[in-house]
Amino acid sequence: MVSEDPIELNLFSSRVSAICEEMGSVLKRAAFSPNIKDRLDYSCAIFDRNGEMFAQADHMPVHLGSMAYAMHQIVRGVEWKPGDCLVLNDPYLGGTHLPDVTVISPVFLNEIQLVGFVVNRAHHANIGCDTPGSMPISSHLEEEGLVIPPTFLVRNGEVQQSAARLLGIQSVGLTGDFAAQIGANQIGETRLEKLVKIMGLYVYERRITQLNDLAEGLASIAVSKLKPGEYRFVDYLDDDGCGTENIKLSVHIHIASDSVVLDFSESACMVKGNLNCPEAVVAAASFYCFRCLMPSYTPACHGLFRSIKIKTQEGSILSAKRPAAVAAGNVETSMRLVDLIFGALSKASSDLIPSAGQGTMNNLAMGLISESQNTRWDYYETVAGGTGGGPNYPGLDGKHSHMTNTLNTPIESLEMHYPLRINRYEIRDHSGGVGQNRGGDGIVREYEFLDNARVTILSERRSRGPWGLKGGRSGAPGKNLLNGNLLPGKCSFKVNHGDKLSIKTPGGGGWGGKQ
Repeated sequence: MVSEDPIELNLFSSRVSAICEEMGSVLKRAAFSPNIKDRLDYSCAIFDRNGEMFAQADHMPVHLGSMAYAMHQIVRGVEWKPGDCLVLNDPYLGGTHLPDVTVISPVFLNEIQLVGFVVNRAHHANIGCDTPGSMPISSHLEEEGLVIPPTFLVRNGEVQQSAARLLGIQSVGLTGDFAAQIGANQIGETRLEKLVKIMGLYVYERRITQLNDLAEGLASIAVSKLKPGEYRFVDYLDDDGCGTENIKLSVHIHIASDSVVLDFSESACMVKGNLNCPEAVVAAASFYCFRCLMPSYTPACHGLFRSIKIKTQEGSILSAKRPAAVAAGNVETSMRLVDLIFGALSKASSDLIPSAGQGTMNNLAMGLISESQNTRWDYYETVAGGTGGGPNYPGLDGKHSHMTNTLNTPIESLEMHYPLRINRYEIRDHSGGVGQNRGGDGIVREYEFLDNARVTILSERRSRGPWGLKGGRSGAPGKNLLNGNLLPGKCSFKVNHGDKLSIKTPGGGGWGGKQ
């Protein structure tokens, strides 16, 4: 009989979470690219032998939620061996969008008994796309870069040369960010196997069960605080960059005493541009919203999601079919889904839900591909903005929020690695919505180009500002400017030495009428 002592369970939860945190630290220290080591665009988690998550670090919600939703489909049916390492990025086979590359490693006890998986996902600024930064204005998946189906990069401890060539790795030594991802998993394997040996396999698996049961109970308590009923909300994406505007996002939430159904089936059909997303991204946004309603000590595991059901319409923008483009679905559509779900939940509990945040990641990709010199540089970042004001607090200024949990690239790192200079980096005053609790302000970030380059912008909330609640005013929409001239929210263009690009991010919505 395994003790039900809550202290022992809390210690177990802390230990496995610490393994994920250490994996993230290794990945950060070993990575080459500023996108991973400075922006922290990565996530780490642990799954049981059935592919159900039972631990994660406080990394990227869009990564973690989608992994939790899709991992069991990826790992089942595979004959795993000690020393294996599987890599994938296919959005239709468990990924999100092509730059997010997932690395999965099985964990064995004494090289015999499979006990779980350690997993990390990291964003690569170059995934083989013809557009620098690998975040193009695309209308087909193949335009977005290299599509990696679940492929063994390392099999039984041996690097698979065919897989290395597929990823463009010239040396069997696996240098760069891929080596960092593998190294992060290796430390996770070591730590988890040691923990299982100390605890014993039976106690370890019993603790996982207890953890899931606890999370399910806490999730049910959180749901019970919402008023039962049917709640709807509709919002619109600006455009897809390929001619389609005012793209409908719709949710119908049915709340019972201990369960929730989120129905997105009335959302728009797939679009030509790349705002489409797989259902795993929809799940990530949904799980995140409800996780925000739970106590901070709630364990991050599969049990959280047992009472949350998701419905989508196949062929819609929220359940895209191959080969629909999805590059911006993971970043822009996911952010707007959070606002959409919170908008519906605000009708069930007005004293728990904040106003809309900036509702965009303000994706900025740039670089230069020189065929004559056989060189290229790629840079990608997301830019912070304002969060929405809430019932008891103002919004935060210049903060990455909701589905992103990254940082703006430090100016020193950016200017050291790329032919760029940052002329302005400041709070965008008065961009947050007015209210009893104001919305947070966005930021202004101005880039001066020191060489020719190509730039791609994928941004939202350029035509409508983030909405307020309870009489609060909307936040200011964002603006993109090149040499002072207004740019569309989604565009790709060439720049010359001396050109200046300014990104003014949206402010969050205000909450409550101003007193």
